[in-house]
Amino acid sequence: MKAARFSQVLQLNLPALSLLAIGAALIAIHLTLNLRAEKSSHLALSILFWLAACSTLWDKRYQLKLGSGIVPSLLGALLIAGIFVKSAGHPGEKFLGLSPFISVFGLALLASGFRGLKQYWQELLILFTLGVPKLLLPYLPNITPITAKFSAFLLWYSGANAVLQDSDIILPKGSVEVVPSCSGLNLITYMLGLAVIVLVMFPTSGSQKIIVPIVAATLGFIVNGIRIAILAHLAAPSSEAAFEYWHSNSGALIFVMISVILFGAYCLFMLQQSEL
Repeated sequence: MKAARFSQVLQLNLPALSLLAIGAALIAIHLTLNLRAEKSSHLALSILFWLAACSTLWDKRYQLKLGSGIVPSLLGALLIAGIFVKSAGHPGEKFLGLSPFISVFGLALLASGFRGLKQYWQELLILFTLGVPKLLLPYLPNITPITAKFSAFLLWYSGANAVLQDSDIILPKGSVEVVPSCSGLNLITYMLGLAVIVLVMFPTSGSQKIIVPIVAATLGFIVNGIRIAILAHLAAPSSEAAFEYWHSNSGALIFVMISVILFGAYCLFMLQQSEL
């Protein structure tokens, strides 16, 4: 009897340990690819999203029902094998956006099959919002004119002699063109992903489920507009070095972190008020 129980425990633990090892490898590969591609902003947020997904999975580790069939196991293995093979080359931005969701989907199939997928809806949703919405940006409405108007207004309000022509912000010493990649949609999608994390991980009321995404998107738009205004102010030839820094990935990362910190402060205040 004891030998049988030991064998049963061993059979239960080995698959879990194997899944854990595969999951850790997939996370490490994704973060390494971001580092290699010098996607500092996406790397920082990827760490945050992976931590959130791992946290929700850890919280329900004792409630998970493991056990998969042949078909879902084969499909999951193929998806994960595809991730490993593609990672060996030089994957592009689309792969960096899709791979976390595909990785967790494949792991969920290996762990619990089709019937058990619903156990992992939180992790799948979190990692879906990490990269998939970003791939849809070319198909979303262009908010570049709105961003340009907002940044020009900030400059005018601060006392600068700013003139807006289409999407060009013109100052006496230089000008910048606000292109779609600088419109703020990228940061807004990241912030909406953070809103999903908050709604998934913390208890919120019906009104908060509406307000939290609105606050997240608004913060992303405002902070990006401030960044564009700063870049316009630094467009003078004498400030070329400063302009290049704040226009680079390193400079953009600072504004991403500012958005995250402000949103985190709001959520902390909101949750504290809910407890009163």
